[in-house]
Amino acid sequence: MPFEELTTTAFHEQVLTGTTTSADLVSWYLQRIADIDSAGPRIGSVVTVNPLALAEAEALDAAFAATGKLQGPLHGVPVLIKDQAETAGIPTSFGSALFADYVPERDATVVTRLREAGAIVLAKTTMCDFAAGWFSFSSRSDHTKNPYALDREAGGSSAGTGAALTANLGLVGVGEDTGGSVRVPGSFANLFGLRPTTGLVSRTGFSPLVHFQDTPGPMGRTVGDVAVLLDAMVGFDPADPFTAVAARIPGRQGSYVASLEGATLAGARVGVLTDAFGSLPESEAVSALVLAATDELRAAGADVHDLELPHLQDWIEQTAFYATQSKEDITAFLAARPAAPVRSLDEIFTSGVFHPLTDLLSTAAAGPRVAADAPDYHRMRVRQEEFRRALLHAMATADVDVLVFPTVQVPPPTRQELADRRWSAETFPTNTVIASQSGLPAMTVPVGMTDDGLPVGMDVVGRPLAEPQLLRFALAWEQHARPRRPPVLPHAVSEAPAAATAGAR
Repeated sequence: MPFEELTTTAFHEQVLTGTTTSADLVSWYLQRIADIDSAGPRIGSVVTVNPLALAEAEALDAAFAATGKLQGPLHGVPVLIKDQAETAGIPTSFGSALFADYVPERDATVVTRLREAGAIVLAKTTMCDFAAGWFSFSSRSDHTKNPYALDREAGGSSAGTGAALTANLGLVGVGEDTGGSVRVPGSFANLFGLRPTTGLVSRTGFSPLVHFQDTPGPMGRTVGDVAVLLDAMVGFDPADPFTAVAARIPGRQGSYVASLEGATLAGARVGVLTDAFGSLPESEAVSALVLAATDELRAAGADVHDLELPHLQDWIEQTAFYATQSKEDITAFLAARPAAPVRSLDEIFTSGVFHPLTDLLSTAAAGPRVAADAPDYHRMRVRQEEFRRALLHAMATADVDVLVFPTVQVPPPTRQELADRRWSAETFPTNTVIASQSGLPAMTVPVGMTDDGLPVGMDVVGRPLAEPQLLRFALAWEQHARPRRPPVLPHAVSEAPAAATAGAR
């Protein structure tokens, strides 16, 4: 299978040896999107294909032919971008049917940086309305299917990026994580997905949900791909004050890829947060796989300890801002865009144009116009700091560098369960909020498949700015466990061009 499971490194090796080109790869992905996303199983992960993707690939191929040099660390790499990020000249809907024809005049900062690194925006991917939930359904694109089980949920809100990546519809992908929107679909799609420390990556040009938790994040089939993408994304942005954090980090370019050197599980100090394991019947298979992974860590030489955080659920409930902050943040974002078809969350809610199962959007619409006017606002902000301190204190007391637990306590639910309202945004048992609401970086890593073939992820949480450590740990786990299992899709795709087949891996 020519380009399936291709990595950035392998692709560049092929370009340098003349066995393939960026145009070959883009053509293959475009055909595969047509075969799998728009036809065949109809995953429904892509909203809009970049009409200039092939022309941009051909221009990069011409530049390489003239110079013999790659035009950056992402030269010719087709990237899938969550439709939460503005892209100049390409419609950006934020998951909303109201914005189906909205075309931004400028790129989000992250998109600019990816282009500067040589990447090609291949396509925009699905998400729920304004990223308000854990699931894929939206007024713009309805449901996104899970490639491992087409009747199952793909996870949100970066549903399309996760489903498309695991189905090999792009090489790497960008999601966005407020409460877990990189890691829920990462877990459900058997991928690696990183939530960086807030402020490492600019949020400029991304529609917000809770601005002090929002962060774009890289997603990939391998840790190496996540690292190379993160290198291109990180950096100070004068338009985003939170990125002052990134200005403190010297030698950024290439530093995350370089940090992968020497990855090993031997001597890794790991804390298993036992309070984060589910007690529901659906949780048994997930817990078993994550606990088996911790046994594997011990067998590989890691120093693994069980630890507890008393009243974990209380911490989570007392630090959740989605109902308090989102209305102000979404409205401020829309009000700053004269070409937007609506200018506030109130207008969206009044229009009725949002998916009926996007219950968090309704909750946010009932929130205060000014978040700080909410009676518990300041107490909750303080509680987030106290939550972070409690987690870091538990890690220090146990002398561990990372915490691990199930990314989500249950497997991907069926779409029928969601239609029957088995879960809501408030009740869905995702552990991704632990890192998001405490301001810590986290990475979901695949740990196996349930007996019925559903992927399970393990969240790995570190200290602030510990991304190099998280990536090394994830790579060591990847090399030890080889957990990636591509989905078997019920439709054969077109063959790649003959010139593209040699040496692909």
